Amino acid sequence: MANGVFHTGYEIEINLTLPDLGHPDRPGLLKEITTPIGRRERELLACLEHHLDGYCQAEEEDHSPWMSIRRKTSEGRTTWVASHLPVRHTPTAEESAKHQAMKERIARTAERHGLRAEVEARVTDGRIRTDVLVTGESGLRIGWEAQYSPITAGTVRRRSRAAAEHGIVPLWVTDSDRSAVVERAPWARVDDFSWRQIASPIAMVVRAGVRHLQQWKCLPSSERPCPDTGGSCGRFHAQWFLPALCIPRKRPTEVDELVVSSADGEFVPMRIPRQDDPRSVSRMWVPAADRERWHDMFGPDDHHDTPAEATPADAGITCTVQELDPVCRYGEESFTFDDPRPRRGNAAGTGLHTFDEVPQRLFTVPRQVQRLDVTDDQRHAAAVTHSCEVWEIGPCAGCGTPIHRYGRAGVHACRECRARIARR
Repeated sequence: MANGVFHTGYEIEINLTLPDLGHPDRPGLLKEITTPIGRRERELLACLEHHLDGYCQAEEEDHSPWMSIRRKTSEGRTTWVASHLPVRHTPTAEESAKHQAMKERIARTAERHGLRAEVEARVTDGRIRTDVLVTGESGLRIGWEAQYSPITAGTVRRRSRAAAEHGIVPLWVTDSDRSAVVERAPWARVDDFSWRQIASPIAMVVRAGVRHLQQWKCLPSSERPCPDTGGSCGRFHAQWFLPALCIPRKRPTEVDELVVSSADGEFVPMRIPRQDDPRSVSRMWVPAADRERWHDMFGPDDHHDTPAEATPADAGITCTVQELDPVCRYGEESFTFDDPRPRRGNAAGTGLHTFDEVPQRLFTVPRQVQRLDVTDDQRHAAAVTHSCEVWEIGPCAGCGTPIHRYGRAGVHACRECRARIARR
């Protein structure tokens, strides 16, 4: 990562470690250079070494000399750094054929199930385009994007945000676990099929991007080991798993099924913040019932299916005030922006949340004192009324009245309390 860039328009060197970028006479310079690539000239900013020597080492690794400005957070400090843009990629014939076949399959599946499907749909003034726009019976709109060629993370975020602002839920489908769509927008990954297989009736299972909620108390007798210690911690865990890793195992979801269930609202997008770091999130498609259960436990996330709000350009930035370094540092640091590799095996990827006690709001019947305050005569009378033994009489967990609580035919709450809960 470089701490400076060359502005090809003004022909000036910019030092990203200084509060004024080294140009106090240009107050709007920061906003200009941090504008997303899609809204500015791609060749506006150049690598300093490329500007001085005509070449830099990034060009040996299939990257262009043109730069973008990103935030880098390390050890609690956020700074500006410059990173090289990849060389523009033209889709190959195979990628284009797979892209076209997937669009046709999505549209064909939607129409076969009575849903409206628009290929290459354009919304409002034509600026918002989606590969296939599927509209459910309730009016829910899912914007499918078949992504088989390389794409930058910035483009994924920008297009997803634009779709969400127009009432469209984006759904990116890819066949690569190295795609920039992974974890950066609602997504699904399938196997690497040829375009002929995609066009055929062959089943296309979603291998990643769809998860199910699992909850358990971490005991030595639990079927799962503790995700924190590998043993048992005695606490409660809630985590999202792929269907094959659920206990008991869940049936996998196919792409054709996801086309219909997402438009019907049976599967919904989720944004899961990491418990110890809310800025680190994972995105996935989950059953609607699982999302409701998650919200019951931890409360709704106001941004679970919407893009993040924009923040001031210089919010939280630390200026380290260093000398301008003209040497290209590409490849010398392990941290890179728009890293196409997905995060694996961490708490953010599975949404692991751990808590000491089950929240009281999760109990179906409000917790009350489990004691039956009646006389012996009243207990015998209740046994006659409920046609059970005297020792099987106990308090209703909801209202405390005597009911047939214990024994093989016992129930937890009286009929009235159960009916009240069922109406919620």
